[in-house]
Amino acid sequence: MSTTPFRKIPGGVCAPKGFLANAVSAGIKNPDTERLDLALIYSEVPCVAAGTFTTNRVKAAPVRVSQAHLRDRDVQAIVANSGNANACTGVTGIQDARKSAKTVAKALGLRQSQVAVCSTGVIGLPMPMLRIEPKLPELVSGLDPKKGTEVAQAIMTSDTTHKEISISMDLDGHKVKIGACAKGAGMICPSMATMLCFITTDANIGRTNLDKAVHDAVENSFNRITIDGDMSTNDSVVVLANGESGMPRIQRNSKSYRLFRESLEFIMLEMAKSLVRDGERVTKFVTVKVNGARTYSDAKKVAEAVANSALVKSSWNGNDPNWGRIIHAVGYSRAMIREELIDIHIGSKPACIGGLEAKTPMDELRKTVGKDKFTITIDLHLGDAEYTVYTSDMSPEYIDFNRSEYAYWKQARKDGLTNQ
Repeated sequence: MSTTPFRKIPGGVCAPKGFLANAVSAGIKNPDTERLDLALIYSEVPCVAAGTFTTNRVKAAPVRVSQAHLRDRDVQAIVANSGNANACTGVTGIQDARKSAKTVAKALGLRQSQVAVCSTGVIGLPMPMLRIEPKLPELVSGLDPKKGTEVAQAIMTSDTTHKEISISMDLDGHKVKIGACAKGAGMICPSMATMLCFITTDANIGRTNLDKAVHDAVENSFNRITIDGDMSTNDSVVVLANGESGMPRIQRNSKSYRLFRESLEFIMLEMAKSLVRDGERVTKFVTVKVNGARTYSDAKKVAEAVANSALVKSSWNGNDPNWGRIIHAVGYSRAMIREELIDIHIGSKPACIGGLEAKTPMDELRKTVGKDKFTITIDLHLGDAEYTVYTSDMSPEYIDFNRSEYAYWKQARKDGLTNQ
């Protein structure tokens, strides 16, 4: 990516001109705990919108509803919740997602299809609409240009910290801003097309160009991360552009389009990396680079096989520079390889050269793997294609953390939403 002239600024999703936000506590997961769990992002003027969603064949109700709403490309608001995914909830789940969109739309003077709906949390339980519906009017009435951070906090589930970023740049002589927030710490695996990312911008860009920029940026960011190899039912990236910067319309193949797309990709990649760093009980951030592949597809297969290997990730957690586990994952990736040509570097140190053990002392490799951030480089020496994935280790604490979600069912039983 070329050097893009922008600077980081505060504000998150409210940094771009014309965007308001709010978040409230609805007690979605636990009515006895006061925490932000219902959020709204709203543009005061019409927007163009684009988005990508999970490619999991089991899709949550809000994903299906938002996909339908985004077909018109004029979504102007996003209502989101944490604590319940509204996934595998049948017709009732669709009705609940539509009800939230309809209520918010009416309060804002919008059509129902101009409101996207996103949810994150436990799968398989009905939404506690008895607590959500009464809070929607408060959500709208409290909209404010300084509440971007509250939205980032409200969408957290197993995250340990909220995630947001915003930048300002010059495009065609005008100040253009992009803001974003995201959540995700588990069930993170490439193939977006439980993570959410909402992005706002006051850039003036048409539907077709925004859609192209968003899909390209997602491919180079959110599709390049993995924590545990599990793809969520709720993954959503929604981008709203309202043109309030006053700049001329961005044209495809122009310098402004290139700078906008690069800035959007920077925003998404920063958010994507932050998800990996905050992965459920992870201790290491690992970059897996594959070079010299015959094709782009082969490079991707190898990088994802290594990044998703439970054996490899367990080795990293134990500070074990076990390159044998890495090369075995390369071998089953279904990519075109030649064992005798494969080189593997851990950090800057060769661990495997030509498919055989390198001369680097094991203690030196162990020092590298003992760090909280390092790079694995795999060179297949078969071509020019390359691919990079950002991943993590896997700890015993990850298993302990994910052993049970009984508390969700217990509360749902109290609410009369399940007999289990």
